[in-house]
Amino acid sequence: MTGVFESPKTRVNASMLPQNVSKAVCFVGRVDRVHPTGKSFTLLDGDEKMASVELHEPLDEELSGIVEVIGMVSNKGTIMASAYNAFREEKGIAFDLQLYNEALKIIHDFPQYYPFEVTTSN
Repeated sequence: MTGVFESPKTRVNASMLPQNVSKAVCFVGRVDRVHPTGKSFTLLDGDEKMASVELHEPLDEELSGIVEVIGMVSNKGTIMASAYNAFREEKGIAFDLQLYNEALKIIHDFPQYYPFEVTTSN
């Protein structure tokens, strides 16, 4: 199996996780809860649907706001995170999670215009 960083990552929301089991994904959501152990947390997408994220190592920082997670979707529909990145608000401009979610729906409705896999010509 190709590593999560070497393969294309489909951008998904919570309702798209079941179709992407054992695939590398990129998920953006708002932190809902962090488990006391710091080894997992839940995110809410633009439709307020929840996605669970599990980490290999406990968090070493406080996590809040909008977070992007890259990882593999498990059979349980949980994202097994390889990396995460917290979005910082710049100059009071908040990330519009609902608009991002609408863009995801368009990307998935028209895959011929928004391919996730890159082809190379030799």
